[in-house]
Amino acid sequence: MTQENRIDRRFAELRAEGRKALVTYIVAGDGGLQNTVPLMHQLVESGCDLIELGVPFSDPMAEGPVIQRGHERALAQGASLRACLDLVKEFRQRDTDTPVILMGYANPIEKMGAERFADAAREAGVDGTLTVDLPAEEAGPLNRLLAERNLRNIFLMTPTTSDRRIEEIAGLASGFIYYVSLKGVTGAGHLDPESVRDKLTHIRGFSDLPLCVGFGIKDGASARAVSEHGDGAVVGSLLVSAIGEARDTGAAREKVAELVSEIRTALDA
Repeated sequence: MTQENRIDRRFAELRAEGRKALVTYIVAGDGGLQNTVPLMHQLVESGCDLIELGVPFSDPMAEGPVIQRGHERALAQGASLRACLDLVKEFRQRDTDTPVILMGYANPIEKMGAERFADAAREAGVDGTLTVDLPAEEAGPLNRLLAERNLRNIFLMTPTTSDRRIEEIAGLASGFIYYVSLKGVTGAGHLDPESVRDKLTHIRGFSDLPLCVGFGIKDGASARAVSEHGDGAVVGSLLVSAIGEARDTGAAREKVAELVSEIRTALDA
C-alpha cells in the first residue's frame, strides 16, 4: 500500500474543507540564495498550499521570457540542484507541513545520478518532483526510485495531449496532475475557461488524482476561473516577475505577499 505524503495529505485536507489548492512557483536562488527560504515562508504565510521550487537550468524549455530570466538570475547567484536541496532542508527547520515539489529538468538529475537524487530529495524533505522534459516513455526508472522513497512524480498534460498519452501519463503520475491551460510557454496567451473545463472533465475519465491548472494565470479572477472545475491553480510567472522587478528583498516579499493573498482570497470567495 502506498504511504501518504504531504501532497496527498494537503489535497485531502483541502477537499474536506471544500477549498481549492493554491500552488506557487518561484525559482530557487532568484533574488539571492539567502532570500529563497524567507520567500518560501512568505508564500505560506500569505496563503499558498503547495510550493513548486524551480531548479535553475540553462535551457528551461516550456518557460516564457519571465521565468527564463528568473533562471538566469538564479544561475548568476550560484544556484544549483544541490543548492535547492539545501534550501528545502533549511525550509523544513521551520515548516514541516507545506508540500514542496522540485520543478526542473532531467539533465541535473542525470548528472547527480537518479538514485542519489532520490535519496537526497527524501533526506532534504522534498515531497515530489516535476521533470519538465522527462517523457512518459523514459520516466519508469525515476518513477520507481521516487515511489520507493514515498515521493510523488508529477506530470504535465496539455490541451493537445492525446487519449493514448493521457492514459499512459495517468498510469505513472502521483500526487497531482498539472494541466497546462493553453498552448505555448508560461505566461503566454489568454485563458479559455470553457476549454479548460472540458479538458479537465475528459482527463477525469482517466485519473482520480487532483488536477491543478497553470500557465497564463494573471490574478485572482483567472485563478478562480480555471480552478472552478479543477482542484487548484498554479501561479508562477506573476510571482517571478514581481521578484525580478523588486528593488530589494523586502520589496519582493511585500509584493509576493500582496499577490498571493489576493489570489487566495479569490479562490476562497
